[in-house]
Amino acid sequence: MKALVLSGGTGTRLRPISHSMPKQLIPIANKPVLEHVLGNIRDLGITEVGVVVGTQLRAISAALGDGSAHGVRLTYLPQDEPLGLAHCVRLARDFLGDDDFVMYLGDNMLPEGVQGLADRFRTTRPAAQVVVHKVPDPSACGVAEVAADGTVLRLVEKPAHPLTDLAMVGVYFFTPAIHEAVAAIGPSARGELEITDAIQWMVERGDDIRAVEYTGYWMDTGRIEDVLECNRELLRGLRRSVTGQVDGASEITGPVVVEAGARVVRSRIEGPAVIGAGTLVEDSRVGPHTSIGDDCVLRATDLADSIVLDGASVCRVRGVRGSVIGRSADVDSATTHHRLVVGDHTRIEVAA
Repeated sequence: MKALVLSGGTGTRLRPISHSMPKQLIPIANKPVLEHVLGNIRDLGITEVGVVVGTQLRAISAALGDGSAHGVRLTYLPQDEPLGLAHCVRLARDFLGDDDFVMYLGDNMLPEGVQGLADRFRTTRPAAQVVVHKVPDPSACGVAEVAADGTVLRLVEKPAHPLTDLAMVGVYFFTPAIHEAVAAIGPSARGELEITDAIQWMVERGDDIRAVEYTGYWMDTGRIEDVLECNRELLRGLRRSVTGQVDGASEITGPVVVEAGARVVRSRIEGPAVIGAGTLVEDSRVGPHTSIGDDCVLRATDLADSIVLDGASVCRVRGVRGSVIGRSADVDSATTHHRLVVGDHTRIEVAA
């Protein structure tokens, strides 16, 4: 079995962060989303991974390299413009050959892994297996109508009036039968080749298409709010590890990771929280559910429920909550109570 990871999306809902970095590289608990994805794929015993990339090929390939650091071999498949998930399968035809494969959207987080789903597919081997998850409002997703035995009866992309609460998660398992389907369909009303249309084509042909429900935590990290929620979820499982320097005037409570080379001076860190390597936290309070990247500086700052990316500097800012601060950004203030979404290499001065 091979894997196809889709990382060509532009992440318009994550601007300004996604202006200067691929949304798939935004860190969750100080590790890029794509690294979480590759870890789940590696756990399936899959080593051959194709990565569909758009305009951010250079950034993604620089971050992931040839995949060896993650236990896989990566083949990059450039896509000139986002033309739909089924187009990605067409694009990857030569790479995939006649192998079964898992298709995994590169901005989806399933921290409990997909081993059980893969085992189910390998055992029963339907023509295609979609993964579904019950959600309160599936109208923004592909929706599956499923018989009692798990047979897919119908798939609809973003229906105005969903008939079920089963949204399709961004993980699919396919046999080579999918290639005939993606070759047979045309663009949808929004000009894209929809994977739901391809699978529906297979349903109408009479192929065995199955749905398996995923009951663990799932998040499509397409918005700032989703990124922060996912960060909170992953930090809940954090185990305390302090290998950096913490002076006697500082206090560490709860599950906190202070990585090697980090320094905590006259500060309070309340877990769950991660302080990245080479970061300085001085005269500050870092509240729970916070991830601070590598080589950051926090001085006289009160920050919680936030993500600070590598190289950022936050000084004299009080009451920062629910914020994402980009790489090498510089935020300096002397007032209180802020919510910030700050892109890379930005300087912000918040005046009273």
